[in-house]
Amino acid sequence: MIPRGSMTKDNKLLPYRHLAPRNKGKRKPRKPVSEDEESDESTVEEQTQEKQRSPSPMLDEPTVKLPEEVLKTLYKEPGVLLISGLVSWDMTARRDSNPSKRTHPNLYTFHKFTDRHYRFIASHCSAGHSVLVTEDGEAYTFGRNTCGQLGFGDTTTRNVPELVPALRGKNIIHAAVGRHHTLFVTDTGTVYACGDNKCGQCGLGNTTPQILKPTRIRYSGAPIVKVGCGAEFSMILDCKGCLHSFGLPEYGQLGHNTDGKYFVTSTKLSFHFETVPKYVAHFFEKSKDGHVTPIKDVEIVDFSCGNNHTVAIDSNKRAYSWGFGGFGRLGHAEQKDESVPRLIKYFETQARGLRSVYCGATYSLAVNELGALFLFGQTKRTGEANMYPKPVQDLSGWSIRSVGTSNTSIMIAADDSLVAWGVSPTYGELGTGEINKSTARPKEVLRMDGLNITQVAMGFSHTLLLCDDSIDSVKAKLASMPTFSP
Repeated sequence: MIPRGSMTKDNKLLPYRHLAPRNKGKRKPRKPVSEDEESDESTVEEQTQEKQRSPSPMLDEPTVKLPEEVLKTLYKEPGVLLISGLVSWDMTARRDSNPSKRTHPNLYTFHKFTDRHYRFIASHCSAGHSVLVTEDGEAYTFGRNTCGQLGFGDTTTRNVPELVPALRGKNIIHAAVGRHHTLFVTDTGTVYACGDNKCGQCGLGNTTPQILKPTRIRYSGAPIVKVGCGAEFSMILDCKGCLHSFGLPEYGQLGHNTDGKYFVTSTKLSFHFETVPKYVAHFFEKSKDGHVTPIKDVEIVDFSCGNNHTVAIDSNKRAYSWGFGGFGRLGHAEQKDESVPRLIKYFETQARGLRSVYCGATYSLAVNELGALFLFGQTKRTGEANMYPKPVQDLSGWSIRSVGTSNTSIMIAADDSLVAWGVSPTYGELGTGEINKSTARPKEVLRMDGLNITQVAMGFSHTLLLCDDSIDSVKAKLASMPTFSP
């Protein structure tokens, strides 16, 4: 019997190959580019967006301020701003780094920048823009603005810090910067976001590609006291110690036990983006034999985001990490991605509890209660990686005040000195001068001794410092420093 539908109009049998399965030779789905590739471009392509539901109306913005004692702990000593590194913002992290395209020469030593005092500075290891908060809580931004991340309603790069008009009159207590997006927190615990939102990293309940002005995120829980950004995801911490995350889940960096992947077609991969803040509910401990034990009642007090990973500390000074696991940056002695916050066993057994953590692109730093610094992951493109936390012996005995982490470089304010290290290529972010632009081991930046540096923040290839100039000797030293006037 001839199968139905296998004959032509002339009653001739079709060739047998016509009946072969049609999906033969299907192409394998393209593997996403590793986030460790040095590029400014997002690792997520323009995805076919899921059908958007219209978000429900938000409640009125809270008017009750956080308690005064809480605010006092968040306000930091104001200081004079210094800058070094690559200041041609549209070239940051670009593979095509033709010097003729620079709008300004790299700053290989630190320069004074603007005449205002700021109490808080923020940038990120994948970013070419920065946030500055003045003594009065006004938010200024500058740098690259390709997605509206500066919050001015346009995409024009700003070489000089300018006041963000939409936040005028609000008291900004904290801010964070991602690759192309920015978060701001006011003294009522309200969060505003602007910039790239293709993955929902602005937390507005949609994936509108660009948010050009600071817009209130869709969150109505306990007041927020701290925010953090990865390259394409965001993390917020409320006053009760609960973390909430949103944005790209590709490596499990949101901590919700999923990487969010699904196939749009047989060859096109996409992600279920988290477009509103979602509570990070579970934390766990894993034994050597692979046995998993949940950890209950975790109250987070501090955290830091790298490009695609996060390290957090709880009220018992224990550390957890999750997200992209390459080069050991999670500190678990393996390179597996973790999609749920996992306890870092090393700090339970080998070292005292932690007091602060800092994440770079492919590495993490932690400072314990005794002031010792630990590094895990890899700060350079080649060579060995620390698969678990190892003490940085060169800084043994130093009193660490502030830490900045960039793509591959590290800057630490310790005692009255500034300590820097980073292997080539560097762009002047170490501030060590044009002759010795890079250093593989921690090295004092001698010309910065005695400047009373209170804060350090690093972008992909630039460094910002705040110096407390209330002392006459610091004022005299600052007076002799060059000024950057773009």
